[in-house]
Amino acid sequence: MGHGERRWRARRRRVLWTGGELLVTVGVVLMLLVVHQLWWTNREAKQGAERKVEALEREWGGGGAANGSGGSGGGGGKGGSGTAGASSSAGSSGAGGAKTSYTTRVVASQAYAILVIPRLGLRVPIAEGVSKPKVLNHGYVGHYPGTQQPGQAGNFALAGHRNTHGEPFRYLPRLRLGDPIEVETESATYTYVVDQILPQTSARDSGVVRPVPRSIVKPSYGYKEPGYYITLTTCTPEFTSRYRMVVWGKLVSTRPRA
Repeated sequence: MGHGERRWRARRRRVLWTGGELLVTVGVVLMLLVVHQLWWTNREAKQGAERKVEALEREWGGGGAANGSGGSGGGGGKGGSGTAGASSSAGSSGAGGAKTSYTTRVVASQAYAILVIPRLGLRVPIAEGVSKPKVLNHGYVGHYPGTQQPGQAGNFALAGHRNTHGEPFRYLPRLRLGDPIEVETESATYTYVVDQILPQTSARDSGVVRPVPRSIVKPSYGYKEPGYYITLTTCTPEFTSRYRMVVWGKLVSTRPRA
């Protein structure tokens, strides 16, 4: 074997070794990114959401001002614009209950209520707006601006992540007709029951969050008459944002806070 051939083989081995090291490095980096996205963001967002729930409960229990803030969650901006600083007041009568008046101050991107779904073991803050960086990525459920507030006539519509960033709606498909959904505010607790489930529709199906919610893609799903509705939306299938899953409920009772 000539000297030149040995040098050529040595260079080839070095190139292959270097290429292998680069591939391993890229693989490790990608694995760390996946771990960060699937585990760390969930852990961080869930812990932040739990702290926000505790902060709201302390604020309400201490008789603080109904400002819907009490902690982090960002300022105004995309996803909550048009509602910053607005006050929402309404009267509603739940099943078997007397008419209850309340006033809730709603600030863009700030948590002001708590969503409770017993079947899912879920207790998560509700913030104004559906901006990913300002609301959803904090592990919160977001209120669609322009839809009604809890207990009001019309449609109280919410969105939440199904995967990553706390994934509060990951197990939404486990809900069944008749399951209770509670919304706690400083002034009252509103109980809805699951009434309809739309397993999959277009991400652009705006009809599902209208005052009288009804799918414009699958018109057999939804309602024809005004009422007191809640709408929960999330991406489907898992780890994609191509379609939306929708759960609708009807208000059955209003319980003022003591």
